[in-house]
Amino acid sequence: QVQLVESGGGLVQAGGSLRLSCAASGRTFSSHAMGWFRQAPGKEREFVSAINTIGNTVYADSVKGRFTISRDNAKNTVYLQMNSLKPEDTAIYYCAASGSTYYGPLTYKATYNYWGQGTQVTVSS
Repeated sequence: QVQLVESGGGLVQAGGSLRLSCAASGRTFSSHAMGWFRQAPGKEREFVSAINTIGNTVYADSVKGRFTISRDNAKNTVYLQMNSLKPEDTAIYYCAASGSTYYGPLTYKATYNYWGQGTQVTVSS
């Protein structure tokens, strides 16, 4: 079982930056792919970014060039650095972890077994 706790959300002006963190419990963090998803009011939860166990990354087109995902296996933590934020980035951001073995694209919600409680990001114009 993996428990995930996000932090780092808040209110920021358009053009600003935030760094989200997701701390994972357990001793098998390095064997899990990690992802970030977001959900705006009235919308479906959507993929933002993911990083696999060897550090390969993937991004949604809407955040490519502005967001950077990284992981620190020694700290059991995955990060999402968000720069040049836009009002349309406003959402609850969720961290997700795959199982120690996983199938399917990292862009799919179904690939992930564990989810955090989410952290609110609000970007004002």
